[in-house]
Amino acid sequence: MEFETIAFAFGLTLFAGLSTGIGSAIAFFAKKTNTGFLSVALGFSAGVMIYVSFVEIMVKARDELITVVGDTQGYWLTAAGFFGGILFIAIIDKLIPSAENPHEMHKVEEMQDVEAKKSKKLMRMGMFTALAIAIHNFPEGLATFTAALTDPTLGIAIAVAIAIHNIPEGIAVSVPVFYATGSKRKAFWLSFFSGLAEPVGALIGYLILMPFLSPVVFGLLFAGVAGIMVFISLDELLPAAEEYGEHHLSIYGMIAGMAVMALSLLLFL
Repeated sequence: MEFETIAFAFGLTLFAGLSTGIGSAIAFFAKKTNTGFLSVALGFSAGVMIYVSFVEIMVKARDELITVVGDTQGYWLTAAGFFGGILFIAIIDKLIPSAENPHEMHKVEEMQDVEAKKSKKLMRMGMFTALAIAIHNFPEGLATFTAALTDPTLGIAIAVAIAIHNIPEGIAVSVPVFYATGSKRKAFWLSFFSGLAEPVGALIGYLILMPFLSPVVFGLLFAGVAGIMVFISLDELLPAAEEYGEHHLSIYGMIAGMAVMALSLLLFL
């Protein structure tokens, strides 16, 4: 595989992961949370992930597996890879205590009355949230990286979708750390570096899997990536989108994400 392709895939993964820093910047410099925008954006991200998982990634995985093992086994292995990906991300999600769940929503308005809210408990919450995000970002990084290696256009779409979904996570880290320390700098850097787990996850996945990357392994991995993204969309993005805004805003965003993804795939036929 060419170095330029690997570098491009890694660059996309780095961009997606470090978008947690955008969330921190919004938390520190915005006067008010634009809940409507975040609701639509998160729904949009979910729409992109769901559509591309079922229409593009699952199809690629199935075709790759069918070529090697035949129709029946190919379909079975595709389904096994898909639900294996869901199981993988669900176990990671289950191991993270709900109190430190990185998808608990926070608003910019919470930055008021910092002195009254400083506490070690809040600092611990921020640290554990950063750790939780880092753990979540490992499989997300692998998903972005794998997609970009196979199809750069697909990789860009997934990277943008994951970047959007990382913005509220940046807010989730920075708000409690800022409460606890009163330092925007500490809160920003902790939030920013929690996103580095995404490219690290991609790098580790690449180093472990590439020596064994046969058509069957690739097909299973791609089906697993689809499962990971569908789980993230249904378990994290859509509930978060509804929490930030009205139900219909998140659904409109999701449908818009599907439409944009469909159009982009059609334009590159």
